[in-house]
Amino acid sequence: MGTNLGGGLLGPVFALAGWTGCVLLLIAFRRLRAGFRGDVHVRAFALGEDASEPLPARLANRNYMNLLELPVLFYVACLMAMMIGRGTPAMVGLAWLYVALRMAHSLVHVTYNHVMHRFAVFAVSNGVLVLMWVLLGLQVFGRAGA
Repeated sequence: MGTNLGGGLLGPVFALAGWTGCVLLLIAFRRLRAGFRGDVHVRAFALGEDASEPLPARLANRNYMNLLELPVLFYVACLMAMMIGRGTPAMVGLAWLYVALRMAHSLVHVTYNHVMHRFAVFAVSNGVLVLMWVLLGLQVFGRAGA
């Protein structure tokens, strides 16, 4: 069924959505832990994020927001490719690579948070996303006259 719906693109879409849910659960865990330890008052979360919030909770929250920003273009590219039947093996491979890189980015971000490591993974993931869009564009517009 996955092949008929875009060459297996549903797998990476669900994987990234699931990963985003895991990071959301991490926020809840870190915020609850900080609250029960008395490291932060519940008022610190009134506007979503506060400087008094412990760093691990802030990092998880920031990473979650990051997973809701640029990956929107990933979801759109995958859904477009599925809709028009262009879920080629190359597109599927790039989609899985993108998911792996976003997961690596998250892991760096919410653990040791080395900025240059995080930036490198982020930059490569963005390059993969651009390649997905270029490939999709070539598949759509390169065959427009055919």
